[in-house]
Amino acid sequence: MTEAIHSQYDSILILDFGSQYSHLITRRCRELNVYCEMLPCTQKIKDLDWKPKGIILSGSPYSVYDEGAPRVDPDVFDAGVPVLGICYGLQEIAWNHGGKVDPHDRREYGHAMIDVVKTGDKHMDALFEGQEGQVQVWMSHGDQLSKAPADFEVIARTSTAPFAAMVHRTKQIYGIQFHPEVTHSPRGKELFENFIKICGCERNWTMETFIDKEIKRIREIVGPKGRVLGAISGGVDSSVAARLMHEAIGDRFHAVMVDNGVLRANEATQVYDMLSKDLGVNLTVVDASDLFLGKLKDVEDPEKKRKIIGNTFIEVFEAEVAKLEKAAEREEAEALSKGNAHESKGKFEFLLQGTLYPDVIESISFKGPSATIKTHHNVGGLLEDMKLKLIEPLRELFKDEVRALGRLLGIPSHLVGRHPFPGPGLAIRILGPVTREQVAILQHADSIYIEEIRAAGLYDQISQAFAVLLPVRAVGVQGDKRTYDQVIALRAAQTTDFMTATWFPFPPEFLSKVSNRITNEVQGVNRVVLDISSKPPATIEWL
Repeated sequence: MTEAIHSQYDSILILDFGSQYSHLITRRCRELNVYCEMLPCTQKIKDLDWKPKGIILSGSPYSVYDEGAPRVDPDVFDAGVPVLGICYGLQEIAWNHGGKVDPHDRREYGHAMIDVVKTGDKHMDALFEGQEGQVQVWMSHGDQLSKAPADFEVIARTSTAPFAAMVHRTKQIYGIQFHPEVTHSPRGKELFENFIKICGCERNWTMETFIDKEIKRIREIVGPKGRVLGAISGGVDSSVAARLMHEAIGDRFHAVMVDNGVLRANEATQVYDMLSKDLGVNLTVVDASDLFLGKLKDVEDPEKKRKIIGNTFIEVFEAEVAKLEKAAEREEAEALSKGNAHESKGKFEFLLQGTLYPDVIESISFKGPSATIKTHHNVGGLLEDMKLKLIEPLRELFKDEVRALGRLLGIPSHLVGRHPFPGPGLAIRILGPVTREQVAILQHADSIYIEEIRAAGLYDQISQAFAVLLPVRAVGVQGDKRTYDQVIALRAAQTTDFMTATWFPFPPEFLSKVSNRITNEVQGVNRVVLDISSKPPATIEWL
């Protein structure tokens, strides 16, 4: 049995009560080089197979006095490790220790100033070490403590919240009413640093240490002869996962990339050159563009496009896997016939996926797994059909950690830092039927747009940028002739979590240059428009 990642680092356990900010707590600890793991608040401490160095209780949309409100395992407070309760977490601490929580006639939401109360006791003042007087924080609550539990001291208050923060007099149990995890609490990072210090955590969670430990873990899982298959989309996650797997087991890993005909311009060639030629990954590119585009003919509905692409991908990938497995069986038989069984590399037993930690987090709920768990990272149900063992070396990482890992593994920055690209590819950026001609138009326009964004030094300031081919034609004049051609829409979004987003304010001269290039260089386009919609009410993608 391999050693779990939380057993390799000093780790903090985050218990989630359903707050929209819970994942940010995880991020803040990771940013301070401390590994942490988020589990539902119903997690029983006795059932953990690892010992956390500290426990953080998140906020929640619920009230502690509600029937059916999420409850923490009381053993948390006897686990012998520091505990920090945030917002609802503070109220849950109070509820478990005889305090009183009530709805308040004045809801605190937004910026607030807390008055830090110094007790003169090193233990009780540890959470706010380095902070004195008034400190700006972000509040988001309608309930508050009306009575502090016995044995707790107040360490911060506001004009409307007399128990804005408290601490147990003898135990390392802290509670705060505000949210230090959001950027609106400017000194929130310092508070997490103080809690990490209270927990005695070694701050050694870095991608440099992760590489060595994960390679060792992969080798233990796969064994000396096991083989691994991987589906490569061309995106950052699958490319980094493939490179890491190759680093661990060499040519016993075989990656397959399916060119579905709706990739970005030169995508398949770029990925092949990068992974196979430059980084040595055993990669097969299957050109199935005719098959995909044939099935997409005359299809306009975006959900039908997604279903066709997903199902066809499974068919093509499984066919290629069958070829690889037959080749592996022949190799095995030849090795045995020559008495060289020890040289055989074994059969394909594992499937590599680039699942990230946000995908894992989305399945966490104190009421059980969510009904809306994303399945995009599960290759459309491929696992159940193939009966391969799943291996997910990136499942503990956030996107920025994956990018950092990719750079350490030698993947060029311009590839590892690329903007997200949808699984159905350009098929959902062509608003109308998908044909090879329409794909070529969009690929050309999109490549010009991204090229100019990079040339202007704006790429890293934008979270996602792309062109959309609209299902309308407009009248234009080109070369003194009347034209009746298509319209390209440009989209550029700024966001931190892709849940909300704003449009990127390009300089007018940039937009003029891009428009001129697209209308001059892309045959069939005579008009360019800019999408200045925020999310909400719009989504980032058009379909």
